[in-house]
This record gives sequence, C-alpha cells and structure tokens, in this order.
Amino acid sequence: MAQITMTQALNLAIDEAMADDPGVFCLGEDVSAKQGGGVFKVTSGLTEKYGEHRIRATPISETAIIGAAVGAALAGQRPIAEIMLMNFVGVCMDQIVNHAAKLRFMSGGQTPCPMVIRTTTGVGVGFGGQHSDMLEAWFAHVAGIHVVTPSNPADARGLMRASIDANDPVIFIENILCYGLKAEDPGPGYRVPLGKAAIAREGSDISLITYGRTVLDALDVASELAKEGISVEVIDLRTIAPYDEATVLASVRKTGRAITLHEAVRPFGTGAEIAANIQEKCWDSLKGPVRRIGGTFSAVPFASHLEQAWIPQKSDLIAQIKASVGKL
Repeated sequence: MAQITMTQALNLAIDEAMADDPGVFCLGEDVSAKQGGGVFKVTSGLTEKYGEHRIRATPISETAIIGAAVGAALAGQRPIAEIMLMNFVGVCMDQIVNHAAKLRFMSGGQTPCPMVIRTTTGVGVGFGGQHSDMLEAWFAHVAGIHVVTPSNPADARGLMRASIDANDPVIFIENILCYGLKAEDPGPGYRVPLGKAAIAREGSDISLITYGRTVLDALDVASELAKEGISVEVIDLRTIAPYDEATVLASVRKTGRAITLHEAVRPFGTGAEIAANIQEKCWDSLKGPVRRIGGTFSAVPFASHLEQAWIPQKSDLIAQIKASVGKL
C-alpha cells in the first residue's frame, strides 16, 4: 500500500467527498489555488479539479466564514469551513455555539446542520500564545457538536470522511506537528466511525487515555516502559465528543489503573471529565487514583526552550506511570 502523509490523507478524503457529492464545498481564507491551497496545503490541487465556486477563498473574517457555512448547511449543502488556527474560533463562537450546535434542537429535530469546521493548532513550532492553544474542551462542553482529532494519517482520512457524512457540525482539529506523519493509505471509501476509540497498543498494567499528537508520546513511553516490564495500554480516543466511554471503561476495568494525557492545559480539560467518569464507574476496579497530565496552565510561550518546557513531558508521564503501578 502507498504511504501518505496526514496532509495528503485529509486532501484525499475531501477530494473523494467532493467527487461523490456536489453539495460538498470548501471555504476559508487561504483554501484556493490563488493562496496555494491553504497555509498547510490540505486543499492543494482541489481548485483545479472543482473550480473556485467549490473551493471558495473568503475575506479574513471568521464570523463570515462560519455564518456562510451554517447558511449553506441549512440549504442542504455540506460545507467544509477552515478556521486557519484554533485560537481564532473565539471570533466566531456565536455562530458555532448558538447557531450550528443548536439548530437541530431549536427546530425540533427538523433542521440538521451538516458542516465540518477544520482548524489547526499545536505547541512546538513557535507560533506563540495566540496561535497554539488546544481548545477542544470548549466544544466538548457544547451539546450538538462532534469534536474530532486524529493522531495518524489513516485515521485522518477515515475521520474526515465520516465527519463530512455527519448531519451535525463537527470541529475537526488538526495538529501542526502531525501533518508530516506517514502511514499506509487505507484507500478510497475508508471511514472511521465518530465516537469510536482505538486501542493503539494493548497492555495490562495501566490504561493511558489520550488523543491527537500526544498519542505519539504515549506510544513512545509505552515502548520504553515495556523494556522494564511495565505494560501500558494506550487508548486513542480519536473522537472527544461523543466520548467512547465503553472502550475506556473496559480498558480500565482490565488494568485497574488510568492516566489521562492531553496537550491542552491540565485544569478543566477533557482529561478531568474522563477521570471523573472512570472514578464514578470503575471505582471497584481501581487500584489507585486516576492521574491527569496536561500542558502548563499559562499562555504558550514563544521562546523555543520555554515552549518545550510547557508541553507535557515524557519524563513526567513515565514517572506518573511508575508511581501508579508502584515501580518507582
């Protein structure tokens, strides 16, 4: 099978969906050929295939982008709107939270709002405090929105197709540091169901629940600890909302221990909700407290050495796992 990057996987998924359904179109500040197919090249080559009426460059106005996407979704189309960097969602929160998320509810189930909001973020490339935040918890807290973040190219392709198919709005979070990852192309028509986690590595001593870029750190740590006889089960949530409670709880009941890990800041993060869920429903199976690891509770620094210190450290993850399993 051919190797593809995550950028290529997303491009292939969007291309395939556009070929299958004339109602699928992209809009955003830099998505068209005139802007090079986006800052991260996800929509590269699509203008040439589908024309500027389906790969629509927009003004620099997040409010206009999401407002137009909501209107198009209500008219029966399936827009894929790009908000270039995740921090910019603050500009269009009203359109997302009060309109896209609530239209099905406000219409008594008669008005779906099928749209994908693609956005990029990530710590480690020097983008600074206003361009680097993981804000998935904002949207996981809102009923009516799916929140998706892939960790590898195959999942990126499958999750994007499933997101475009969905009849409710999807926040699709792409990590900058994952764009260059390579994996085998799962091929045309591939879909990953929303709300279904993956067991990225099986283990028996502790469950490590994570998503996005930190899945890579989790797998590295699991491989390292295996040399010391510690078996770590790594769960890649893939979809944060809806959360795959069944897979997580089954894993924790097997291992008896759990740690949540995410790049977003630790306080009030999705890891806290998952930890509380585990405490409530796996109390009789737990051999110790559920631990949480996340980013430093501050703005993301610009200086590279401070930025690297801000990111959850593998050394801290190793120490927490060893403490949990009693092998410090």
